Amino acid sequence: MNKEIFRMALILGSLSWLGPFAIDMYLPAMPIIADDLNASVSGSQATLMAFFLSFGASQLIYGPASDVFGRKAPLYFGLTIFAIASLGCAIAPTIEWLVGMRFVQGIGAAAVMSIPRAVIRDCFVGNEATRLMSTVMLIIAVSPMFAPLLGTAVIAPFGWRAIFVAVAVASLVGFAMTTFGLKETLPKEKRSPFKFSTMLKAFAVLFSDTHFLGLTFIGAMGMASFFVFLATSSFLYMDFYGLTSLQYSLAFAVNALGFFSASQTAANLEARFGATRVIKGAVTGYFMSAVLLFALVFIGQDSFYVLVVMLFCTYAFLGLVLPTAMVLALEDHGAIAGTASSLGGTLQMMTGAAVIAIVSVGFDVTPLSLVTTIVICASIAVLLAGFSLSKPLAVVVE
Repeated sequence: MNKEIFRMALILGSLSWLGPFAIDMYLPAMPIIADDLNASVSGSQATLMAFFLSFGASQLIYGPASDVFGRKAPLYFGLTIFAIASLGCAIAPTIEWLVGMRFVQGIGAAAVMSIPRAVIRDCFVGNEATRLMSTVMLIIAVSPMFAPLLGTAVIAPFGWRAIFVAVAVASLVGFAMTTFGLKETLPKEKRSPFKFSTMLKAFAVLFSDTHFLGLTFIGAMGMASFFVFLATSSFLYMDFYGLTSLQYSLAFAVNALGFFSASQTAANLEARFGATRVIKGAVTGYFMSAVLLFALVFIGQDSFYVLVVMLFCTYAFLGLVLPTAMVLALEDHGAIAGTASSLGGTLQMMTGAAVIAIVSVGFDVTPLSLVTTIVICASIAVLLAGFSLSKPLAVVVE
C-alpha cells in the first residue's frame, strides 16, 4: 500500500469511525441506561433506531451539499452538530430526551459516513478504490472490537453519561484532522451548482440503475442484520446468557473480528476473481452460514459458544460484501458521487432502522429472535444478488 492511500485511509477511517464509535461504545450501557431512566427494552432500543433514522435520512442532504460546496464544509457542519448533540445525550434526564438527542447526533454523524466515500471516489477508482475502501472498513471494524471495551472502562468509574462526553471529545479530534490533514478533493471548477431539477435528475438516474440499487440493498440487508445484533446483543448476552459487561465486550469483539479479518482480503480477491464474483460468492456464504445458524438454534443448539462462532462466520462473509459493493455501486456515477453515496447510505440506514423497529416489537431476549432476522436478511440478499448482478445496468450522468 502506498503512502498516499495509507494516509487517506487513516484520516477517512478515523472520521468514519465516529459514527460506529457513538454506537458501539455505549452498547454495554444499554441495560444500565434502561434501568437508570426507567425505560423498557424497546425504549432503550429506540435510541439506536432514532440514530439510524436520522443518520440515514441526513445523508440525502450531505451528499448533494458536498457536490455543491465541496467535501470539507459539510464535514465541519456535521462534526459540530455531532459534538453538541453528544453533550446533550450526556445530560439526558429521560429516555425521551436521550432518543431526541440521539436523533440529532445521527444528523451530525451522517456527514462523516457519506462524505468520505465520495472523497475516495474523487481520488481513486477500480482496485485502488477497493483497497482504500477496505482499509477504511478495517479502521471502522476496529470500533466494534475496542469501543465496547472502552465503554466498559468508562462506565465503571464515571457512569454511562461519560461515554457521550468522550464521544464529543472524539468529534473535536475529527474536526482537527479534517482541518489539518484532509485536502479538498472537489475543486470549485468541478462542483455542481445546486439545482433542484438536477438533484431530481440524479436521483432518477440512480433509481433507474438496477445495478446500483441491487448493490445498495445487498449491503442494506447485511447491515440490517448487523444493526439488529447491535440493538439486541447487550440484552441477549448479558440478560439471557448472564455475561458481565466486560465479558459482553470481549464476545462482541470476537464477532467483529470476523468482519475485520475478511474485509482486508476483499481487494486481493477482487483483483484475482473480479468484484462481481466476489460479491456473489460472499453473499452465498453469508446465506448458507445464516441458514446453518438458524437451524442450530431452531433445534435447540443455542449455546453461547455456538452463537458466537456462527456469528463470526456469518459476519466474516459480510466483510467481503460491503466494501466491494460500495465501490461498485459508485463506479459508474463519478459525476454525482456525493449524491450516489448519500442515497446509498440513506437506503441502507433506513432499511436497518426499519428492521430494528420491526424486531423490537416482538423481541423476547432469546437467540431465536436474532437468528430469524439474520436468516431473513440473508435470504433477501442472496435473491438480490441473483437478480441484480446477472445483468448489470449502468446509467451515467455527465
